[in-house]
Amino acid sequence: MVDDDGRSTVDNGRTMTWDPNQYLRFADHRSRPGIELLARVPDIDPRTIVDLGCGMGNLTSLLAARWPNARVIGLDSSAEMIDRARSDHPELEWAVASVDDWEPVGSVGLIYSNATLHWLDDHDRLFSRLRSHLSPGGVLAVQMPDNWTASTHRIPGEVLDSGDWPQAARAALIRDRLSRPANYARWLQPADVDLWRTTYFQQLTGDDPVWNWVTGSVLRPVLAALNGDDSGRFAAMCKERYREAYPTNANGTTTLPFSRLFVVARSTTTS
Repeated sequence: MVDDDGRSTVDNGRTMTWDPNQYLRFADHRSRPGIELLARVPDIDPRTIVDLGCGMGNLTSLLAARWPNARVIGLDSSAEMIDRARSDHPELEWAVASVDDWEPVGSVGLIYSNATLHWLDDHDRLFSRLRSHLSPGGVLAVQMPDNWTASTHRIPGEVLDSGDWPQAARAALIRDRLSRPANYARWLQPADVDLWRTTYFQQLTGDDPVWNWVTGSVLRPVLAALNGDDSGRFAAMCKERYREAYPTNANGTTTLPFSRLFVVARSTTTS
């Protein structure tokens, strides 16, 4: 069976095998893109799998469920996240490391990264470097939020750019780091590259749901750079504008369109 956040659980002493349809039945807004990315990875037989930016390891455990004979390693720059992953999934390997500093020992059959690489700069060098670590026929699978021109991301930028805010808060806001899809296809050569963009029309509930959504991701470093008074003022201004941009539906839900870019590249280098 599967628990509510999509992780595999044990039934009669054995772990259930990978079934994307089953896992998607229980996926929430944040885990669903990662599961759909995993479902699009071709049928390969990797000896080593690395999950870059693994967080608490829920999706890493799904990698292990699909490829039970592979060595699966989860990497994250947050020691707290790795501690939680190690506690929840002690059967897998975990390490604290940044993507910028990561260098594998030998080639890797599958490099997987869900909602992590958009935090990093210089994608031309980054994607070319990750591609170079693949074994012949290996796969790089990446999902990145691509909502930079939407109100979710424009509103905080406009608020920060038009007010008297600490420079540290302005600098902490992530601006668009994604490039044109054709550039990713070029940077990943030689490889067969599959690129697509999906917009999820998420039905959110609760008070100020769009604000709550972005504070769990893109606004986390901004809020960390604001003191209590500035933080409250910033929140009030953003919430008001989010309510206007994303009005509540008659049934009490709020529809949030959110787009994501997916990249799956299979190395065509021969051994």
